[in-house]
Amino acid sequence: MYCLQAVIAAKPVLSELIGSVEDAHVVPLGQQLSLLPMTDVLFDALTVAGAPELDGFRKTPARFDRALAACSAHGPVAYVEAEYFGGVGTQSAQVWDGGEVVLGPVCLAEGQPDPSDGTPISQALRRLGVAKGNHVDEFDAVALGRHRDTDDWLRSRSSRP
Repeated sequence: MYCLQAVIAAKPVLSELIGSVEDAHVVPLGQQLSLLPMTDVLFDALTVAGAPELDGFRKTPARFDRALAACSAHGPVAYVEAEYFGGVGTQSAQVWDGGEVVLGPVCLAEGQPDPSDGTPISQALRRLGVAKGNHVDEFDAVALGRHRDTDDWLRSRSSRP
């Protein structure tokens, strides 16, 4: 099983996003990017009661799109989700830059073949400047497969920005 819900951006951009949320932890990925796991605690801290949720995603706080757009004034930011079991699953991604959506939402439904321009998460990472180099794709280039669950990222060398 593989499950990921996270924000990916440069560390200073993520610092703008989380502000004073004490239970937010940023994990370095490489290629000058970091990952902010969308844990239940972070979800609750960022949710605005009664606001609409971000379409195409399972675990985004209500009105989170506004927060992502605002922090993208400091650099591109992506929200990504993936859920796989037995090699079958889904991916979704969206990228903001300069306060605007510049990609997505891009979704890959269960059973759909990978798009010729890459999976949604690889497309988002490319928009953030990731180069795949000798790796299979951008997902592999930043080692997003090193943990199987969103909460597992917290156990790896996490830190407050």
